[in-house]
Formats: sequence, structure tokens, C-alpha cells
Amino acid sequence: MSQSWRPSCSLELLALRAQMLQEIRQFFLLRSVLEVETPLMSHAVGTDPQLAFFSTQYRAVPVQQTLFLQTSPEFAMKRLLAAGSGSIYQICKAFRNGESGRFHNPEFTLLEWYRVGFSLPMLMAEINELIAQLFRQQSKPLAETQRFSYQVIFKYYTGLDALNFDYEDYCRYALEYQCPEAVTLCAKDHGLWLDFLFSHHVQPYLGPNRLCMVYDYPACQSSLARIKPDNPSVVERVELFINGIELGNGYGELTDAKEQDKRFNDEIAIRQQQNLPESIKNQYLIDALTVGLPECSGIAIGLDRLLMVLSESPSIADVLSFPTRTA
Repeated sequence: MSQSWRPSCSLELLALRAQMLQEIRQFFLLRSVLEVETPLMSHAVGTDPQLAFFSTQYRAVPVQQTLFLQTSPEFAMKRLLAAGSGSIYQICKAFRNGESGRFHNPEFTLLEWYRVGFSLPMLMAEINELIAQLFRQQSKPLAETQRFSYQVIFKYYTGLDALNFDYEDYCRYALEYQCPEAVTLCAKDHGLWLDFLFSHHVQPYLGPNRLCMVYDYPACQSSLARIKPDNPSVVERVELFINGIELGNGYGELTDAKEQDKRFNDEIAIRQQQNLPESIKNQYLIDALTVGLPECSGIAIGLDRLLMVLSESPSIADVLSFPTRTA
């Protein structure tokens, strides 16, 4: 009889996942952060051109509707924040189409939380507390956390200026370091250049046996983060890395409804130019921001990847009971 029915991960890792989830919930319980649950399906979806999504047809009467599996619970959670929920967190499934590999499964588990009244540095301190606690519980304490601004770490590893885009300099770097495909792939798009060079020439060196936080991202990579009031060339964004693995992405959250609507429209236009599947912006989020999102900071952390690091597993499939290819 074939053994393909068996789970991909060990029973010990199932127990470790359960322990990790319990510790996370206890962490937020002690801080009076409310656990919430939001829908996995929505009438709208994120507009980010770099994200592919799943859709399904809901045979409603009298009209059939297209629904989307969430790529993140962010929009629904922000609607709760605008309704006065206070600080909240959620552990849930998220879905991204076309993502498969050592660090990717199209269905994955996210921890996402928002702290009302927290600046981004305050949130970074809390992130550090949570990650350190999880590793201490496994008797695998991490070395001291590293914190770098994006500009500093990008300059250190590439010699390029992340904030002031010089196309010729970037092309010279790509040719010198044997990645000529970047010239074609990125053309004159500053954001694409940063994504490509950071992932290939910076990220692999971040966080050796320690948590590394990279903050103050260039404004062309604003996503849902707000512009820094004292420096409009950067946004209040942080990403987390351990042993070169990206674990999380957080923001000082954008609260300006008009700016958010503009960003959605700009991303929809890019999707149309690139002939990507049509994306419907979340008008409910715009309406919630119009009413008023409280000043807050938030982050999403991929728990499957975090479990990989905790257990020193080489692949995300090793920490999932049934990866998509065997589900």
C-alpha cells in the first residue's frame, strides 16, 4: 500500500506547532490584546501587482458573485480597528496563488497583530520580546537582535544608494555581479531593482542565528505603510529575518483614506499594464479609513517559516501536516 497518505511532518513537529500557538496566545493574553477572527473569503482583494490570488464563484441567488481567498486578514482587521476594537491579533490561514518552493506553500498560517497607540519602534520592541520568548522556550536562545535601516544595509552589501535611483549605477552593478537578467526584468523601475537586489544580494546574509530587523524602507516600497513625517523619502516599514529567511512585514499603518485609495488605484493601473488578473479594491477599507483608523502599528509573521527556523527544518513542507501537493 502507498504511504503517500501520511503527513509530511513528524508528530513531534505537530506538537511543537501546538506549543508555539499556545505560547503566542498566552503572550497576547498577558498584554490584553484581543484575539479576533475574520472571513477567509472576501468580495475584494489586495491590489499589489506582486501578489497572485485565488478566486471562486459563489452561486448566490439571483446573481453569481466572485469571491477571493484572502492574501492577508489586514483589511478586515483594520475595519475592526476603525470600529473601536482596540489592539487585536489573529492566527489564521492566508492564500497566495503561484507560490511554491522551499519557503512557500500557497496555503499558509499567519500571525497578524495591531497595537493601537504604538509607534513602529514600540512594535519592534514587542516583536523582539515575542520572538525571543519562543526561542527561549525551546532552549535555543538567539544572539542579540540586529537593527539596520534599509539604506545602510543595502549600501553595505551592494555599494548602491537605495533612496536615489541611478539606473546606470544599478546596471553596472548587475553586470559586475553576474546578474544581467536584472537589467531586463527591472528596466527602469526602482522598486523592482530594490526587490531583486535585496533578495539576491542582501537578504541571504541577514540574521545569522539572530533576529534582524530592517526598517525605514524607501518610499517606492510604501505598500500600506505611512510616510515618515520627518523624512518623506522613506516609509515606516520593518521586515524580519533570521538566517536569511524573511519572517514578517510590518508598518506604521497608513490612516489617510485618500492616500490609500490613490495607492490602490495606482496598483490596479499597474496590474492592467502588465496584463495581470483584475483586482477589486476594498472599498470597505477606504470607508473605514474615512471614518478614522486609530494611530497604530501592525505586523504579519509567517508561522510556518518561523516553525522552520525553530525546528531547524530545511523546507516548509517539513513543518506542514499536508502541503498543497499532498493535500
